[in-house]
Amino acid sequence: MAVSKVSGVRLAGIASAVPDHKHHFSELAGTFGSEEVKKISDSTGVVERYLVPPGMCTSDLAYAAAEKLLAELGWERSTVDAVILVSQTLDYVLPATACTLQHRLGLSKGCAAFDVGLGCSGYVYGLWLASTLVAGGGLRRVLLLAGDCSSTTASPEDRSVAMLFGDAATATALERGDGPPMTFVLGTDGGGRDHLIIPASACRVPRTAETATRTAREGGNLRSDQELYMNGAEIFTFTLREVPPLMKAVLAESGTTVESTDAFVFHQANKFMLDHLAKRMKLPVEKVPVVLARYGNTSSASIPLAMTDALGPRLSAQRQRLLLAGFGVGYSWGAVALECGPMAMPEVVRVPDEAILEGWEAPAS
Repeated sequence: MAVSKVSGVRLAGIASAVPDHKHHFSELAGTFGSEEVKKISDSTGVVERYLVPPGMCTSDLAYAAAEKLLAELGWERSTVDAVILVSQTLDYVLPATACTLQHRLGLSKGCAAFDVGLGCSGYVYGLWLASTLVAGGGLRRVLLLAGDCSSTTASPEDRSVAMLFGDAATATALERGDGPPMTFVLGTDGGGRDHLIIPASACRVPRTAETATRTAREGGNLRSDQELYMNGAEIFTFTLREVPPLMKAVLAESGTTVESTDAFVFHQANKFMLDHLAKRMKLPVEKVPVVLARYGNTSSASIPLAMTDALGPRLSAQRQRLLLAGFGVGYSWGAVALECGPMAMPEVVRVPDEAILEGWEAPAS
């Protein structure tokens, strides 16, 4: 595994945003039946989620989170030297969505902007990139945006994903500062590619009328090749194989222990998986926040969203030792041991339908 220690950087704040529309699991009873929906809800831990309306994108949610955080911090926009967007549900194949956000947020033209195409592990990777740019790249401040609208990629007739994913985006502000180093441990196994994938989503498998057609798949699920496929059993096996060693490694590399860590914030994959991990690693239940019941699996946004929802008051008032771990699509995984707080931790922003970016038209052909 790749190990990296970064010093001289502080987290100044985190803001999270979700769409205004709340969706309760019972609303899918007409598709899958009440008994099946209840069974899946009990296993995943998902009771309700926030879903984007037609036309709303990851950038709309990320913009709302960033605006809230910049206002809370009182940062002059000219002092933000880079904006990074971690997402797998971008506005366009090109240009980079980070570029449109730089313009929409009114950041300087001297601001670097780029996208990172990662999902479940993406927030940890994003922190690593952003903190490295500050610590070793000479930048003053970096805005890390992480979010996905995964519900737009899932077939509503596929029970393996239809009731799991919610939509959210987050903004994290990093700047130069004192404090203990952040210790990162990162890993990858691209051999797991086919177990969590949208097959016809870019150049490898071009989109056609055939790839857009939903057909019967495993277990009677209906899905097209332009929609998300998840092999839950394989993902679960991968998680139990790679995450415990990941946690052991980051604790050892950082010189911390379970006892000295205030909270372990995992990617909010599903409750059954998180319960298994906590039990296997002998983590106190009260140190493992789970917010799946309110938001579902929000992919790259899940870790900072859990921090906002479950740890916000603590992080706004006092210093906390945290261990953050993301794992999933890729396969890709990463964990970081860090200390943060007190810092800006505003309440979760609800983004109204009218916040969809307007005034953008397709270029004339």
